Amino acid sequence: MMKRVLVITGATGSGKTTVSKYLQSKYHLPKVITHTTRKPREGETNGVDYNFETRESMRKLDLLEQVTYDFNLYGSSMEGLNQAWEKDDLVTIVLDTKGAVTYKQKLGDQAVIVFLTVSEPDSLKDRLASRGDERIALVQRIKSAEYHRDLKIPKQLDGHSHVIVNDDWNQTKIALGHIMDQLKA
Repeated sequence: MMKRVLVITGATGSGKTTVSKYLQSKYHLPKVITHTTRKPREGETNGVDYNFETRESMRKLDLLEQVTYDFNLYGSSMEGLNQAWEKDDLVTIVLDTKGAVTYKQKLGDQAVIVFLTVSEPDSLKDRLASRGDERIALVQRIKSAEYHRDLKIPKQLDGHSHVIVNDDWNQTKIALGHIMDQLKA
């Protein structure tokens, strides 16, 4: 079986983390552990939540994609992907749409893209508010170019992705089941 990575992407609040955790729980898909230079938050474990790096150690990695957010580097690497693939031939990762495009360009058919969206974009703001994001951070995020970019599927992924309208969790689970059936066939 070809090694593949299920890339979960979409706008903030579309349910990427929920979908990834569901895939890990229901289908036992290992997640790709990504890297960051930020300090661990309380309760986070190195090698489980993130690989916590220095700027120097980050430069030594074979990074597939990288972003800077709030003065910290975040990225995913071939090393992290290969570690996940040691556990299973099908693994999962959550990326923004820019990262998803990079994965598709660099990995081709090994990258299976799942783009999450909602029928009413305004509902994303409600979801962000209900998950406890601070109001100032929420307003900044909604105004960001990245937020607006991630609201729609990039043209490089259009026709090369599974698109799920995540308005109803039960329907989303059914759609994910169909994708998993295709991948395991």
